[in-house]
Amino acid sequence: MVYNGQAIQVSLSDNGVAELCFDNKSESVNKFNQATLAELSEATSALADSGASAVIISSAKPVFIVGADITEFGDLWAGTDQGVLDHLAETNAIFNAFEDLDMPKVAAINGFALGGGFEMCLACEYRVMSHAAKVGLPEVSLGLIPGFGGTVRLPRVIGIDNAVQWIATGKEQKPAAALAQGGVDAVVANELLTDAALDLAQQCLSGALDWQARRTEKVSAIPLQGLELIMSITTCKAMVAQQAGRNFPAPMTAVKVIEKAAGGDRSDALKLEGEAFLEMVRTPQAQAMTGLFLSDQYIGKVAKEWGKQASAVQQAAVLGAGIMGGGIAYQSAYKGTPIVMKDINEAGIELGLNEANKLLAKRVSRGRMTPAQMGETLNRINPTLSYEDLRGADMVVEAVVENPKVKHIVLAEVEEVLEHTAVLASNTSTISISYLATALKRPENFCGMHFFNPVHAMPLVEVIRGEKTSDAAIAKTTAYALALGKKPIIVNDCPGFLVNRVLFPYFAGFVGLLKLGADFQKVDRVMEKWGWPMGPAYLQDVVGIDTGVHASDVLAEGFPDRMSKTFKDATTVLYEADRLGQKNGKGFYLYEIDKRGKPKKTVDEETYALLKPHVDSPREFSDEEILERMMIPMCTEMARCVEEGIVGSVAEADMALIYGVGFPVFRGGIFRWMDTIGLKEVVRMADQYADEAPIYRVTDTMRSMAETGQRYYNSASQA
Repeated sequence: MVYNGQAIQVSLSDNGVAELCFDNKSESVNKFNQATLAELSEATSALADSGASAVIISSAKPVFIVGADITEFGDLWAGTDQGVLDHLAETNAIFNAFEDLDMPKVAAINGFALGGGFEMCLACEYRVMSHAAKVGLPEVSLGLIPGFGGTVRLPRVIGIDNAVQWIATGKEQKPAAALAQGGVDAVVANELLTDAALDLAQQCLSGALDWQARRTEKVSAIPLQGLELIMSITTCKAMVAQQAGRNFPAPMTAVKVIEKAAGGDRSDALKLEGEAFLEMVRTPQAQAMTGLFLSDQYIGKVAKEWGKQASAVQQAAVLGAGIMGGGIAYQSAYKGTPIVMKDINEAGIELGLNEANKLLAKRVSRGRMTPAQMGETLNRINPTLSYEDLRGADMVVEAVVENPKVKHIVLAEVEEVLEHTAVLASNTSTISISYLATALKRPENFCGMHFFNPVHAMPLVEVIRGEKTSDAAIAKTTAYALALGKKPIIVNDCPGFLVNRVLFPYFAGFVGLLKLGADFQKVDRVMEKWGWPMGPAYLQDVVGIDTGVHASDVLAEGFPDRMSKTFKDATTVLYEADRLGQKNGKGFYLYEIDKRGKPKKTVDEETYALLKPHVDSPREFSDEEILERMMIPMCTEMARCVEEGIVGSVAEADMALIYGVGFPVFRGGIFRWMDTIGLKEVVRMADQYADEAPIYRVTDTMRSMAETGQRYYNSASQA
């Protein structure tokens, strides 16, 4: 054994080829934390003295190396700028020392090699990849750029254009694409990976491959000059500007670093990369998106802990075969869990099957599924008109109309045919789970399972605990949500649950603005510029004006002190005029189907005519005031939800908005946004409007935290 550490082991075979194996004994995956980097330095020194003629780097885990240890970022970033630069310089010195070993180096990539993991592979002259592996530099998803030489080595390996595409999008590269663009040199079956890497090493040693020339290319200037370089960079900048937009500076920063470093050697290029990395570290986007990554890991851990307490769902069922029911049936069947889809008539069944067929056909048309696989998936959906076919189901989701009387009837009927251990869940978006449970003999087996529309696209599932819901029911429902590939977050019962409870105060801020004379189009533009995927008027059209009116009525009844209506609001006006949004082609906007079959919105002057009798004279609002009036109600209501224990943590609250309604990811969630601008500023903004409506009044806890300088998160590394 040449070297034996906790994370890295180096052995030397009789043929003189060494193997440097990443196998962190204390972690489930390999990653570059401080301890592993220190061992890599020691292992490199040991290799230099070992007499090895070549080295293969490998992983003993199914994942190769996932990248840097993001949990260490908080402490690092809290330090000085020079401290960050020193850390990067020290890390790159370790990678450079490995790259400079006087022997050919081959990476045998058996699984995910991402970020620092792939940068380690780029320090090798050759790379061979398993069919099961993926590679990439996803740092932009954290608001960062590569910091361990990714912007330096990758353009010199695959060219500037391809490197910009990889780095600026952050996408994982599949084997075929990585091979075609030169990111790896061979792709083989996993069982042949070691032999293929050894063969490459032997070709280097025999002189068949010029490994020294490969290394020289990686440490020298990019062989692209003058007009060619200008044209390449100009094209890259145009592409990145169009795709990334103004709120994500990291992709464009990466292009500029590659441009500046093109004419320099490795040392100069790494210095430029480090300075740009530090610039990104200090952006609010990096702080927010790194925090989101950790919060996502946290909610995943919480869900898995619950899921482990239940056995896997063997047979699911969904009641109500409309768009939602069909979407649930599709998702269950697609992910491998057989499901019975029940409705009261053939028309409903046909609607549900058509929804599943449409989604599966789209996958086939895009090459993501074969016709045979589509057939297998459809065979896992059993349509029926009879409750008798549900007898074997151990997980049933009710997705009938949002009417408590109808739901009471359906829930009681289905409970009669289920086994006593079966879990029954309601896909209600607003109706109290505790109230719905009053129709049941076994309320302990009942909970909420709130999917978001469209089911196949929206990650979030709210798992809602009623007053009598058992832990076993929560565990089973969470396990099923995980099996569907969803992000389950457990919340306690209340009107609107979590997401809708905080979304409708946001809408209340919107209709309040319109009442004061604001133009809904400008409000949409301001909020979309701030980062929302669609403004509040457009969003309500997509959700459905009728759905929104119903939900706001439920919330007004549940929280009359701050959500009751004091005037006839714009959504009610449109609802009474039968303007329901996209579902009937007219809401705040008009909708026409475009060539791709998608609804395209256009302005309709009739909307203004309908609203005119119910709003004040047109008035110009600043972008800042629009933002304040829109966001503060959401802030105050979400703070109440955490203080009341509706949701378990600020991390879960933030991720619920990210995954449920598309809260801007680069702002990190509503609590991270409040931390970014400071609670003192949040309170100042709220106090301006506190006399106008209760939704603008901060909680006592928020005011106390503002006065004492507290934050919801202590650091970027806190979930």
